[in-house]
Amino acid sequence: PMLIAQISDMHVKPPGELLYKRIDTTGFLERAVAHVMALDPKPDVVLATGDLVDGGKPEEYALLRRLLAPLPMPVYLIPGNHDARDAMREAFPDHTYLPKNGFLQYAIEDLPVRLIALDTLVPGKGHGALCDERLDWLEARLGESDRPTALFMHHPPFDCGIDAFDGMKLNEGGERLAAIVRRHGHVERVMCGHVHRPIQVLWAGTMASIAPSTAHQATLDLHEKAPHSLMLEPPGLALHLWKPSMGLVTHISYIGTYKGPEPFRTLQ
Repeated sequence: PMLIAQISDMHVKPPGELLYKRIDTTGFLERAVAHVMALDPKPDVVLATGDLVDGGKPEEYALLRRLLAPLPMPVYLIPGNHDARDAMREAFPDHTYLPKNGFLQYAIEDLPVRLIALDTLVPGKGHGALCDERLDWLEARLGESDRPTALFMHHPPFDCGIDAFDGMKLNEGGERLAAIVRRHGHVERVMCGHVHRPIQVLWAGTMASIAPSTAHQATLDLHEKAPHSLMLEPPGLALHLWKPSMGLVTHISYIGTYKGPEPFRTLQ
Protein backbone atom coordinates (compact mmCIF):
# COMPACT_ATOMS: atom_id res chain seq x y z
CA PRO A 1 0.00 0.00 0.00
CA MET A 2 0.93 3.66 -0.35
CA LEU A 3 -0.52 6.68 1.43
CA ILE A 4 -0.34 10.19 -0.05
CA ALA A 5 -1.23 13.23 2.07
CA GLN A 6 -2.31 16.23 0.01
CA ILE A 7 -2.13 19.61 1.70
CA SER A 8 -3.20 22.68 -0.21
CA ASP A 9 -3.68 26.43 -0.15
CA MET A 10 -1.67 27.21 2.96
CA HIS A 11 -1.30 30.93 2.06
CA VAL A 12 1.63 31.50 4.44
CA LYS A 13 2.22 35.21 5.16
CA PRO A 14 5.45 36.87 6.35
CA PRO A 15 6.24 36.16 10.03
CA GLY A 16 3.76 37.86 12.34
CA GLU A 17 1.27 38.78 9.59
CA LEU A 18 -2.32 37.53 9.41
CA LEU A 19 -4.12 36.82 6.14
CA TYR A 20 -6.90 39.42 5.66
CA LYS A 21 -5.72 40.73 9.07
CA ARG A 22 -7.56 37.89 10.80
CA ILE A 23 -6.50 34.40 9.64
CA ASP A 24 -3.38 32.91 11.24
CA THR A 25 -2.28 30.79 8.28
CA THR A 26 1.04 30.04 10.02
CA GLY A 27 -0.76 28.57 13.03
CA PHE A 28 -3.07 26.62 10.74
CA LEU A 29 -0.10 25.08 8.89
CA GLU A 30 1.67 24.23 12.15
CA ARG A 31 -1.43 22.29 13.19
CA ALA A 32 -1.65 20.62 9.77
CA VAL A 33 1.97 19.46 9.98
CA ALA A 34 1.40 18.12 13.51
CA HIS A 35 -1.72 16.34 12.23
CA VAL A 36 0.21 14.67 9.39
CA MET A 37 2.93 13.56 11.82
CA ALA A 38 0.33 12.06 14.16
CA LEU A 39 -1.38 10.01 11.44
CA ASP A 40 -1.09 6.25 11.87
CA PRO A 41 -0.14 4.85 9.44
CA LYS A 42 2.04 7.77 8.40
CA PRO A 43 1.82 9.03 4.81
CA ASP A 44 4.65 7.95 2.51
CA VAL A 45 4.73 11.36 0.82
CA VAL A 46 3.12 14.78 1.13
CA LEU A 47 1.97 16.71 -1.93
CA ALA A 48 1.54 20.47 -1.45
CA THR A 49 -0.72 21.61 -4.29
CA GLY A 50 -0.07 25.33 -4.58
CA ASP A 51 -0.82 28.66 -2.96
CA LEU A 52 1.90 27.58 -0.58
CA VAL A 53 2.40 31.23 0.38
CA ASP A 54 0.23 34.28 -0.15
CA GLY A 55 2.50 36.78 -1.89
CA GLY A 56 5.34 34.81 -3.50
CA LYS A 57 7.87 36.56 -1.20
CA PRO A 58 11.23 35.10 -0.09
CA GLU A 59 10.41 35.68 3.60
CA GLU A 60 7.15 33.75 3.17
CA TYR A 61 9.00 30.79 1.61
CA ALA A 62 11.60 30.90 4.39
CA LEU A 63 8.79 30.58 6.93
CA LEU A 64 7.09 27.86 4.86
CA ARG A 65 10.35 25.92 4.84
CA ARG A 66 10.59 26.12 8.64
CA LEU A 67 6.95 25.04 9.05
CA LEU A 68 7.36 22.00 6.77
CA ALA A 69 10.75 20.99 8.23
CA PRO A 70 9.36 18.60 10.91
CA LEU A 71 7.81 16.32 8.26
CA PRO A 72 9.95 13.16 8.02
CA MET A 73 8.59 12.02 4.65
CA PRO A 74 9.35 13.56 1.22
CA VAL A 75 7.34 16.71 0.48
CA TYR A 76 6.69 17.64 -3.16
CA LEU A 77 5.80 21.25 -3.95
CA ILE A 78 4.02 22.85 -6.90
CA PRO A 79 3.09 26.50 -7.41
CA GLY A 80 -0.35 28.07 -7.34
CA ASN A 81 -1.41 31.50 -8.53
CA HIS A 82 -0.12 33.13 -5.31
CA ASP A 83 3.34 31.59 -5.72
CA ALA A 84 6.50 32.74 -7.51
CA ARG A 85 8.65 30.13 -9.26
CA ASP A 86 12.10 31.63 -8.66
CA ALA A 87 11.53 32.50 -4.99
CA MET A 88 10.14 29.00 -4.44
CA ARG A 89 13.15 27.36 -6.11
CA GLU A 90 15.62 29.49 -4.16
CA ALA A 91 13.99 28.64 -0.80
CA PHE A 92 14.12 24.86 -1.45
CA PRO A 93 17.49 24.19 -3.16
CA ASP A 94 17.60 20.72 -1.59
CA HIS A 95 14.32 19.78 -3.34
CA THR A 96 16.29 18.42 -6.27
CA TYR A 97 13.17 17.24 -8.13
CA LEU A 98 12.41 20.93 -8.90
CA PRO A 99 13.75 21.90 -12.34
CA LYS A 100 16.49 24.54 -12.16
CA ASN A 101 14.67 26.82 -14.59
CA GLY A 102 11.42 27.09 -16.50
CA PHE A 103 8.18 25.46 -15.41
CA LEU A 104 8.06 23.53 -12.13
CA GLN A 105 6.95 20.22 -13.64
CA TYR A 106 8.46 16.86 -12.72
CA ALA A 107 7.77 13.14 -12.34
CA ILE A 108 8.39 11.03 -9.21
CA GLU A 109 9.20 7.52 -10.35
CA ASP A 110 10.21 5.52 -7.25
CA LEU A 111 6.78 4.96 -5.69
CA PRO A 112 4.00 2.40 -6.32
CA VAL A 113 1.99 5.18 -8.02
CA ARG A 114 3.86 7.43 -10.44
CA LEU A 115 3.36 11.09 -9.52
CA ILE A 116 3.44 13.78 -12.21
CA ALA A 117 3.43 17.45 -11.20
CA LEU A 118 1.99 20.15 -13.45
CA ASP A 119 2.67 23.89 -13.18
CA THR A 120 -0.47 25.92 -13.98
CA LEU A 121 0.83 29.30 -12.77
CA VAL A 122 0.22 32.43 -14.86
CA PRO A 123 2.23 35.17 -13.07
CA GLY A 124 -0.02 37.98 -11.87
CA LYS A 125 -3.27 36.17 -12.72
CA GLY A 126 -5.79 34.20 -10.67
CA HIS A 127 -6.59 31.67 -13.39
CA GLY A 128 -4.37 28.84 -14.57
CA ALA A 129 -2.96 27.75 -17.90
CA LEU A 130 -1.19 24.80 -19.49
CA CYS A 131 0.52 25.95 -22.68
CA ASP A 132 1.65 23.58 -25.43
CA GLU A 133 5.15 23.37 -23.94
CA ARG A 134 3.80 22.15 -20.60
CA LEU A 135 1.32 19.77 -22.26
CA ASP A 136 3.92 18.40 -24.70
CA TRP A 137 6.07 17.59 -21.66
CA LEU A 138 3.13 15.81 -19.98
CA GLU A 139 2.32 13.84 -23.13
CA ALA A 140 5.94 12.67 -23.35
CA ARG A 141 5.99 11.62 -19.67
CA LEU A 142 2.70 9.70 -19.92
CA GLY A 143 4.02 7.93 -23.02
CA GLU A 144 7.07 6.65 -21.13
CA SER A 145 5.20 4.25 -18.85
CA ASP A 146 1.77 2.72 -18.37
CA ARG A 147 2.21 2.40 -14.59
CA PRO A 148 -0.65 3.76 -12.43
CA THR A 149 -0.20 7.52 -12.39
CA ALA A 150 -1.61 10.47 -10.46
CA LEU A 151 -1.35 14.01 -11.78
CA PHE A 152 -1.26 16.89 -9.33
CA MET A 153 -1.81 20.54 -10.19
CA HIS A 154 -3.14 23.69 -8.53
CA HIS A 155 -5.96 24.89 -10.79
CA PRO A 156 -8.78 22.41 -11.44
CA PRO A 157 -9.49 21.79 -15.14
CA PHE A 158 -13.24 21.45 -14.46
CA ASP A 159 -16.13 23.59 -13.21
CA CYS A 160 -17.34 22.87 -9.67
CA GLY A 161 -20.45 25.06 -9.46
CA ILE A 162 -18.86 27.78 -7.30
CA ASP A 163 -18.95 30.60 -9.86
CA ALA A 164 -16.14 32.73 -8.46
CA PHE A 165 -13.70 29.82 -8.80
CA ASP A 166 -15.10 28.52 -12.07
CA GLY A 167 -14.14 31.86 -13.60
CA MET A 168 -10.51 31.34 -12.58
CA LYS A 169 -9.94 27.64 -13.00
CA LEU A 170 -7.55 26.19 -15.62
CA ASN A 171 -8.78 28.60 -18.31
CA GLU A 172 -6.21 27.68 -20.98
CA GLY A 173 -5.21 24.19 -22.11
CA GLY A 174 -7.99 22.30 -20.35
CA GLU A 175 -9.43 20.70 -23.49
CA ARG A 176 -6.08 19.39 -24.67
CA LEU A 177 -5.27 18.19 -21.14
CA ALA A 178 -8.56 16.26 -21.09
CA ALA A 179 -7.75 14.68 -24.46
CA ILE A 180 -4.29 13.62 -23.22
CA VAL A 181 -5.69 12.12 -20.00
CA ARG A 182 -8.43 10.28 -21.92
CA ARG A 183 -5.86 8.82 -24.30
CA HIS A 184 -3.72 7.48 -21.43
CA GLY A 185 -5.94 5.17 -19.45
CA HIS A 186 -3.45 4.76 -16.60
CA VAL A 187 -4.12 8.20 -15.05
CA GLU A 188 -5.83 7.16 -11.81
CA ARG A 189 -6.48 10.63 -10.41
CA VAL A 190 -6.04 14.33 -11.06
CA MET A 191 -5.41 16.02 -7.69
CA CYS A 192 -6.04 19.78 -7.50
CA GLY A 193 -6.23 22.65 -5.04
CA HIS A 194 -7.28 26.29 -5.46
CA VAL A 195 -10.96 26.04 -4.43
CA HIS A 196 -10.41 25.44 -0.69
CA ARG A 197 -13.08 22.70 -0.56
CA PRO A 198 -13.23 18.88 -0.86
CA ILE A 199 -14.74 18.27 -4.33
CA GLN A 200 -14.82 15.21 -6.63
CA VAL A 201 -15.92 14.76 -10.22
CA LEU A 202 -15.65 12.25 -13.04
CA TRP A 203 -13.50 14.08 -15.62
CA ALA A 204 -11.84 12.97 -18.87
CA GLY A 205 -12.53 9.32 -18.06
CA THR A 206 -10.89 9.43 -14.63
CA MET A 207 -11.48 10.89 -11.18
CA ALA A 208 -10.50 14.47 -10.45
CA SER A 209 -10.54 15.87 -6.93
CA ILE A 210 -9.85 19.05 -5.01
CA ALA A 211 -8.45 19.04 -1.48
CA PRO A 212 -9.64 21.38 1.26
CA SER A 213 -7.31 24.10 2.53
CA THR A 214 -5.20 23.66 5.64
CA ALA A 215 -6.51 27.12 6.61
CA HIS A 216 -9.77 28.83 5.57
CA GLN A 217 -12.37 27.24 3.28
CA ALA A 218 -14.30 28.80 0.41
CA THR A 219 -18.01 29.32 1.03
CA LEU A 220 -20.16 26.53 -0.41
CA ASP A 221 -22.49 28.86 -2.31
CA LEU A 222 -23.90 27.29 -5.48
CA HIS A 223 -25.97 30.29 -6.58
CA GLU A 224 -25.07 31.83 -9.92
CA LYS A 225 -22.77 34.86 -9.57
CA ALA A 226 -22.40 34.27 -5.82
CA PRO A 227 -19.82 36.62 -4.29
CA HIS A 228 -16.33 35.36 -3.53
CA SER A 229 -16.23 34.66 0.20
CA LEU A 230 -14.62 32.41 2.80
CA MET A 231 -15.72 30.34 5.78
CA LEU A 232 -13.80 29.31 8.87
CA GLU A 233 -15.00 25.74 8.56
CA PRO A 234 -12.67 23.02 9.87
CA PRO A 235 -9.39 22.85 7.94
CA GLY A 236 -8.50 19.55 6.32
CA LEU A 237 -6.33 17.56 3.98
CA ALA A 238 -6.85 14.73 1.52
CA LEU A 239 -5.47 11.24 2.10
CA HIS A 240 -5.12 9.18 -1.06
CA LEU A 241 -4.69 5.46 -0.29
CA TRP A 242 -3.32 3.18 -3.00
CA LYS A 243 -3.57 -0.61 -2.96
CA PRO A 244 -3.19 -2.68 -6.13
CA SER A 245 -6.36 -4.60 -5.22
CA MET A 246 -8.52 -1.45 -4.95
CA GLY A 247 -6.76 1.34 -6.83
CA LEU A 248 -6.67 4.85 -5.43
CA VAL A 249 -9.23 5.83 -2.77
CA THR A 250 -9.47 9.32 -1.28
CA HIS A 251 -10.41 10.25 2.28
CA ILE A 252 -10.73 13.70 3.84
CA SER A 253 -9.05 14.10 7.23
CA TYR A 254 -10.23 17.07 9.28
CA ILE A 255 -7.53 18.85 11.24
CA GLY A 256 -8.38 19.38 14.89
CA THR A 257 -9.19 17.54 18.09
CA TYR A 258 -12.46 15.62 18.10
CA LYS A 259 -13.98 13.10 20.54
CA GLY A 260 -13.29 9.46 19.78
CA PRO A 261 -12.55 6.90 18.59
CA GLU A 262 -15.17 4.98 20.52
CA PRO A 263 -16.44 1.49 19.67
CA PHE A 264 -19.95 1.68 18.23
CA ARG A 265 -21.25 -0.87 20.71
CA THR A 266 -20.62 1.53 23.62
CA LEU A 267 -22.95 4.05 22.01
CA GLN A 268 -26.05 1.84 22.09
